[in-house]
Amino acid sequence: MAGRVPKGRLARGSRLGRLAAGQAVRGLGTRLSMVGRTEEARQILAQRSALQAAQQVVTVLGGMKGAAMKLGQMLSVLDVDLVPESHRELFRVKLAELRDRAPEISFAAMRNVIEDDLGPLARVFADFDETPIAAASIGQVYRARLHDGRVVAVKVKYPGVDEAVAADMRNLAFFSRLWKSILPSAADGAVLDEIAQNLGNELDYPREARTQHRVALRYRDHPFITVPDSVEEYCTRNVLVSVFVEGKSFQEIRALPEVERDRIGELIYRFYVSSLFSDYEFCGDPHPGNILLAADGRLGFVDFGLYNRMDPAHVDFERMCLLAAGEYRAQDLYEAWVGRGIIDPHAGVTAQECLEYVWAAAGWHLLDEEITITPELATAALVFAVDPRAAEFRGMRHQSLPPEHVFSRRADLFTFAALGQLGTTNNWHRIAREWLYNEAPVTDIGRAHARWRSGRRV
Repeated sequence: MAGRVPKGRLARGSRLGRLAAGQAVRGLGTRLSMVGRTEEARQILAQRSALQAAQQVVTVLGGMKGAAMKLGQMLSVLDVDLVPESHRELFRVKLAELRDRAPEISFAAMRNVIEDDLGPLARVFADFDETPIAAASIGQVYRARLHDGRVVAVKVKYPGVDEAVAADMRNLAFFSRLWKSILPSAADGAVLDEIAQNLGNELDYPREARTQHRVALRYRDHPFITVPDSVEEYCTRNVLVSVFVEGKSFQEIRALPEVERDRIGELIYRFYVSSLFSDYEFCGDPHPGNILLAADGRLGFVDFGLYNRMDPAHVDFERMCLLAAGEYRAQDLYEAWVGRGIIDPHAGVTAQECLEYVWAAAGWHLLDEEITITPELATAALVFAVDPRAAEFRGMRHQSLPPEHVFSRRADLFTFAALGQLGTTNNWHRIAREWLYNEAPVTDIGRAHARWRSGRRV
């Protein structure tokens, strides 16, 4: 197994180049090989192509870790149009290895990182399982037990990952087309700076430990949600120790009965979306690997490297735009966007286009009826949001999303994608009215959450 992450700018850039070239050649080769084949043969070739493409992405991005691997993690929750429609599920499952079973660095190398920061393992841990329970873009996670008996999750950075991410940031211009498929206006310099800053925050384990502690205190004694506290005395530059949450993985949650998945879907919505508008902060990394169903029945959320606070004025702007769209006030929406510099008044974009664009990307908050979120529905919303070359929104290619809104919009879209993987149903607008109009909650979960919040203020 490898002991370090490739970290040079040229080495990492050339890997990305080879990946892009390989995908292009494979796509052309598959199309040519399908000419004149029977339908059965086309299906076999499509499947083979999908799996080969996914395997190459897993191997290249997984081996690089860092920011490049984060792209693959994002792609794993979408039905992206990279492979034939009939085999996108296979492609997504394979890419999910980047989220759940990423290529591992040897424990010997990871142990050196831990002991460099904390001293000998036996001094801190009574037990330490050398097999990682998760391997992600920045580090691996292990299960251990402290001498006081607490079972903990130990997140450890890959050796050299700080330098690798720095190299990725320098290469952002090189693979901006990949970023552009994930985030709006990603080729813009201010937006790239915002991305770099947020990914830099993921490397700041002491900051993440403080954030996690604060959020754990906020959700302490919540009836439905749990956030494991960090063990700050053992959190260092390269090691983050937090209380371990026993529970079902997201994949196991997907197999639960519909009524339970609907309950969990509402909790996911409240944690990742409602929190922005009620508390002016949000988690910018809502993906299935960070969600689990704890043994006590509460829904657990982990990973706070991309947890952000947002200026209330910016949050209120987003709320105002959604209200204008939901109330079909197209001209108000248009004027707000022009005033904020999101669209150029001379670009030929109409007020109606703005209205339809918001409904395509965020209509699930606005439609007052039950919606079952599917992967296809979630992906369509993201494609409309980040790829306005679609005929319906051709003029919206002129939009310029302010950098301060990049990660809140990303959180919204990827929450939608995670819910799509769950296949959950709700009247999301009725939940959204709590933060859109400051109305009282109408769901049992909402009322219980409101009682809990009220009690916390006492």
